[in-house]
Amino acid sequence: MGQLRTSPPPPQAAELEQWVLSTAEELRELRASLRDALTGHGLVQGEDLDEVPHLVVLVATELATNALRHGRPPTIVTLLATDDCFLLDVADHDLGTVPGLGDIHPLDSGGRGLMLAESVSLAVGWYATDVTKNIWASFPR
Repeated sequence: MGQLRTSPPPPQAAELEQWVLSTAEELRELRASLRDALTGHGLVQGEDLDEVPHLVVLVATELATNALRHGRPPTIVTLLATDDCFLLDVADHDLGTVPGLGDIHPLDSGGRGLMLAESVSLAVGWYATDVTKNIWASFPR
């Protein structure tokens, strides 16, 4: 099982929006609200990055699902931005585990969130605070 690199997101990132989730039923609202937040912050206005909102929403859904399933609630999803990228930060309150890139088998129903994030984002990492374990992914802005 591979390990995700330990690295906080860039400190100059500004928080744009935040969602707090306690149940999987809240994922639908997260997806809609996150897409609105991305378009509202100038991503799609005349830009040729049409797939970026879809990829950010997809990765947010996967990472939040993992956090809800394997972490300790609540799950906190934060959208941040720097001048040239969006950052997605997903936190849960389980400090006892380290995010890993598990061995994924084709017929498994889960466990692909981190692998997906690594394959479609610019960078992925994780860090812990005193109360949360955070996984982040960056995307072009």
